[in-house]
Amino acid sequence: MAVFGYQKAAVVKKFQRSTMDTGSSEVQVALLTARIKDLTEHFKAHKKDHHSRYGLVQMVNRRKKLLTYLRNNEPEKYTKLIADLELRK
Repeated sequence: MAVFGYQKAAVVKKFQRSTMDTGSSEVQVALLTARIKDLTEHFKAHKKDHHSRYGLVQMVNRRKKLLTYLRNNEPEKYTKLIADLELRK
């Protein structure tokens, strides 16, 4: 039910701006997306887990805020990130 360390490292490596970057907006959105996808699979088996669903809603809202920030400040990176993560089709 969690994103493991090696999965997290792979996501960070793919979306980081430089070698030491772990907190840029792109990396944060990518990590949140990985966690959201993992939790979505969890809810297919555990439909009544309402406490975790609350956490999922918080993650989705946080990702939405970060994407809005990216769209307003760096539109090129926003469109590239959306395409890479396949968020909007």
